[in-house]
Amino acid sequence: MSLWLLLAVNSITLGGLLFLLSAGFSLIFGLMRIPNLTHGSFFMLGAYLATSLIAHGFGFWIAAIVAGIGVAVFGGVVERLVLRRLAGAELAQVLVTLGLSFMVADVCLMVWTGDPIRIDTPAGLRGTTAVMGFGFPTYRLAISAIAIVFAAGLWLLLDRTRLGAMIRAGVDDPAMARVAGIRVSRLFTIVF
Repeated sequence: MSLWLLLAVNSITLGGLLFLLSAGFSLIFGLMRIPNLTHGSFFMLGAYLATSLIAHGFGFWIAAIVAGIGVAVFGGVVERLVLRRLAGAELAQVLVTLGLSFMVADVCLMVWTGDPIRIDTPAGLRGTTAVMGFGFPTYRLAISAIAIVFAAGLWLLLDRTRLGAMIRAGVDDPAMARVAGIRVSRLFTIVF
């Protein structure tokens, strides 16, 4: 029985990781109609930046936040300078984002090589946590919890907040949203 529960937790953890990776792509493609093939490369770049920050003495959580903000800024620059000029040209967007993905991958290969980089699990997430008398890896439970929090947060953001209403309005009818005072281009950069 404990083996089945452990496998279930592992499956939920993997599903949570896949959700965290795909939520941004789904949001960008579903709302903005941009087939962003650099999405995975942005995640890779963020991971490498975080490992470099950890190697320079930053803590795990600080490195993850700083790397995430850095990649978000880079993504905003890409959207504003490159993708905005290709609005409505899906094939061009696919080709440009695929090319950018190759460039990011090559830069990562040049800077960090192709060798695996190992980082230690944060101290608070090591070991096991007892749930209903069974021991589960704390790290995997935390990933599942983070995925659930992000899923709920995204849902609340898009369905229950003014920002979510502005995003939906900008997607559904950008011209009317601009007339209502919404800066659609800046909003799309933030979403990207």
